[in-house]
Amino acid sequence: METDSLPTEIILTHPRQSLGKIQLDWMPQPGSYVELQGKTYAVLERHHHYQYKIGGYFLNKISLYVQSAQRPQERSLIDGRWIIGDSNCRFNAHSEIFRCAVNPEGPCQGCRFYEFRDVRS
Repeated sequence: METDSLPTEIILTHPRQSLGKIQLDWMPQPGSYVELQGKTYAVLERHHHYQYKIGGYFLNKISLYVQSAQRPQERSLIDGRWIIGDSNCRFNAHSEIFRCAVNPEGPCQGCRFYEFRDVRS
């Protein structure tokens, strides 16, 4: 196995089924998106599987639990991670998975609940 590529099983959460196994050269975080067979999936959970070899345990493979999704059009970069929606809104959850409580489906632009977040207070 190459050190920069990990065997990864993609598992759909509902209905629970394996979508296949792929080799990834990056470590997907919950909230990121993966493309598989022309479809987009949001990563909900990532599980590591280790194997014992002489000298200790080594990361052997990972499992990604996903759900079908569309990549959000509105994203903001906060502290080196992408979040959904407008980070300047008071109601934004600052999450990679969840936009906000008042308008979770979006879009942020034109939302009647939009309130600018005053970072000074």
